[in-house]
Amino acid sequence: MSSDRTAESAGRVLLVGLGPTTSDAFDALHPRFLVIGLIRPDQDEVTQRAREAGVEVVEDTSINSLDRLISQRSPDCVVVSSFHRIIPAELLSRCHFVNVHYAPLPAYRGRATVNWAIINGETQTAITIHTMVPGLDAGRVLRQEKVPIEPADTVTDLYRKLNTRQRALLGDAVDDCLAGLPGEEQDESAATYACTRVPLDGEIDWSLPTEAIDRLVRALADPYPGAFTYLGTRRLWVRRAAPVTDPPRYVGRIPGRVVRVAAGDGFVEVLTGDGVYRLYELSAEDGGTTMAATAAVRSVKDTLGLRGPSLLERLKAVERELLELRSQK
Repeated sequence: MSSDRTAESAGRVLLVGLGPTTSDAFDALHPRFLVIGLIRPDQDEVTQRAREAGVEVVEDTSINSLDRLISQRSPDCVVVSSFHRIIPAELLSRCHFVNVHYAPLPAYRGRATVNWAIINGETQTAITIHTMVPGLDAGRVLRQEKVPIEPADTVTDLYRKLNTRQRALLGDAVDDCLAGLPGEEQDESAATYACTRVPLDGEIDWSLPTEAIDRLVRALADPYPGAFTYLGTRRLWVRRAAPVTDPPRYVGRIPGRVVRVAAGDGFVEVLTGDGVYRLYELSAEDGGTTMAATAAVRSVKDTLGLRGPSLLERLKAVERELLELRSQK
């Protein structure tokens, strides 16, 4: 784009961004385009920078709000960078729509794709910028670039890499869309899908291989709620952990059993389905204060994870308490 081209002549863009991708999307679009609005519910550094740049922030993220803004402001293009609603076909027909999707489309259409890529042990993912049409992530590809996933990458690390590439690629992709370049059609026969994840999906199954448990922990790091386990009925979130390399060979193995409590160093080691996993930091509440693992787990007699006998004992204890309360009436 030539240096004397104004934002107005480059196109009027409405940005929709609900997640951790929005900051870099805004940087990619402003001031290259005339950003006529940002749909985002949070009061954070992104919305602050947008307001300082004279961009109105709209906190209503409903489809009705998007419909109203398109009618009132007539954008040349709506750029979607993290949105959790299906946009109706009628709305898509009223102007150009461009979506930023962190996956190698047509693979990994759908939700939580960055988390799933780590959980599934992928060695790379991608940023795909595509036009939006009716159908889940089914538009033509304007830009796609592979991004490696390193063995110790957390979801935070991977978002940082992808956000950096979004900042570099998004402006050119929007330019191409506004110029009428069609993009590359996706191969529908190669499409795969990823379902929504909810916080309860983060429970650790200690019978799984160590690597699978580690991938879950890394995939649910901040800003996500975190992978969690139980000590008795107390839920514990794993904040920092790592596989033990060259662990002792256990021929008697109960997955979830604590086999080492290193009080001086603050970590504990737990048996998995095939190895040993070291827990460094835990928290007893979602978003709560982080503590050394040994502050919560203190004995090699402890077993992490919900266990039938433990739950049964807890139910019996509750029943006894109820009977005592009734006898006192």
